[in-house]
Amino acid sequence: MDSDTLLLECEEKMEGIFENFKKNLSQARTGRANPKMFEHVRISYYGVDTPINQVSSISVPEGNQIYIKPYDKSTLSLIEKAIFASNMGVTPQNDGTGIRIVLPPMTEENRLQVVKEIKKLAEEAKIVIRNIRQDTNGQLKKNEKDKEISEDILDSYLKDVQDLTDKFNENIDKALADKEKEVMTI
Repeated sequence: MDSDTLLLECEEKMEGIFENFKKNLSQARTGRANPKMFEHVRISYYGVDTPINQVSSISVPEGNQIYIKPYDKSTLSLIEKAIFASNMGVTPQNDGTGIRIVLPPMTEENRLQVVKEIKKLAEEAKIVIRNIRQDTNGQLKKNEKDKEISEDILDSYLKDVQDLTDKFNENIDKALADKEKEVMTI
C-alpha cells in the first residue's frame, strides 16, 4: 500500500476512535438529565436487539427528569425491565403511557466515580491511537525497506503520523477536561 494511503487510513482510524470516545463521554452521567444516557439500553423488539431510542421518544421535561414514550405501547414493560437491568442506579416509573425517570442528585462520591470511569475511557482511546501509530509506522518502515520510499521521505511520514497522534491525544485530553468539569459542577 502506498504511503499517502497509509497516512489517510491512519487519520481516518484515529478520527473514528475519537468520535467513539466522544459518544461514550456523552453517555456518562453528569447530574443533569441527558437522553444519551440510555443509548446503550436495549430491548428485544420482535426478536431483534434494539436500542430503546429507536422504539421510543426520549425527552427531558425537567432538568433532572427523563420521559420515555414508546411508539408501540406493548414495549412499555420491556423498556422498563431493560432500564432496571441496566444497573444505572435509576428507578423507572411506568405511568401507563410512558416511563418517567427522576435522576437522584449525584453525591461527591458518584461524581468522583464517573470521573474515574471517563478517565479510563480516555486512556483506552489513547492506547488504541498509539497502536494505530505503531501499525502505520511499521507499514511505512516496510515500504522504505522495500525501496518504495526513501529514508528522508520515511522520516517525513513518521513525523506526520506522530503529529496526528499528538493532535488526537490533545483532542481526547480537551474533551476529557470539559466533561470532567461538567461532571464536577454542582
